[in-house]
Amino acid sequence: MVEQVLLAEPRGFCAGVEMAIKALTWMTRVFPPPVYCYHQIVHNAAVVAVFEAAGVVFVDRLDAVPSGAPLMLSAHGSAPAVIREAQGRGAIVVDAVCPLVTKVHHEVRRMAAAGYRILYVGHEGHDEALGTIAEAPEAVTLVDPAQGLAAFTAPDPGKVALLAQTTLGHHEWEGVLAAATARFSGLWTARRSDLCYATTNRQAAVEVLARRADLVLVVGSANSSNTRALVRVARAAGTPAHRVEGPGSIDPAWPAGARVVGVTAGASAPDGAVQAVVEALAPANGVEVVALTAEEEYFPPPPQLRALLASLQAAVEGGCAARAPGRPGPLDDDRSWDAARALELLAGT
Repeated sequence: MVEQVLLAEPRGFCAGVEMAIKALTWMTRVFPPPVYCYHQIVHNAAVVAVFEAAGVVFVDRLDAVPSGAPLMLSAHGSAPAVIREAQGRGAIVVDAVCPLVTKVHHEVRRMAAAGYRILYVGHEGHDEALGTIAEAPEAVTLVDPAQGLAAFTAPDPGKVALLAQTTLGHHEWEGVLAAATARFSGLWTARRSDLCYATTNRQAAVEVLARRADLVLVVGSANSSNTRALVRVARAAGTPAHRVEGPGSIDPAWPAGARVVGVTAGASAPDGAVQAVVEALAPANGVEVVALTAEEEYFPPPPQLRALLASLQAAVEGGCAARAPGRPGPLDDDRSWDAARALELLAGT
């Protein structure tokens, strides 16, 4: 019997996911269905299902988007060629890329232009990695963190840069960083780590859980890189850990011998799924929230969406002869609602 659940804080949605989910919710409110989205808006099956029910069509090829249809680009970032093609195809294109991913795109372009050979630590085939490498494919070598640098050599060992997918496990990053620093004395890395704050915070929190729990459950989808990283971090701390979509995917054998179970969630997992997992565990002595740090990061809506809604507001007010310059717009209270509320609105709850 599970006696206690330790619930990590922070967990679940990060600022980039919050921004992307709310932005796509606005698109479903402004345009009649279908609204198209290039790649899953975030890597979570439950979130994607809510949007699909609201009339969003997720595509992996832009030629599946009818000319002139409203189109959103996912939070993971897109290749420059994809953005150009989207702008030529869609009447309205909103790029919901996370600003922290954009930072890495800028770094790739800058270092490539300076003649550096770039080592990019990431997972092959991941949407974020594909979009980032496409910024300068001739200058970038993908490094699988499990394989390390292998036999990589640089034409000029003094001009090597090391960048990372934002959702890597910090142990994965640190291993490659140590090896690259030892091999290339003039190695360039970003002054501020490419690993996003949410990735770092959630991994630090799951390490705390792992030290106190007999079992760790991480809520999130199989294609979520940061969710899988949380499982690896917990296991590296010596505690059995498993990824679950929700209560239905808990193997009864996992908690059978566990008195204390730690529960956390990847950055794209809704908290409703977390609460359902906790309820299924039914801890005899209740839940203890293990708070590591408070997150106050906020990312405003994408600029294309801000411009669109401002134009709609001006058109409506002008048509009603009620234009009031400086009047609050629909995004002025964007901080007052969150992605969880957006999903509730879409689901009609």
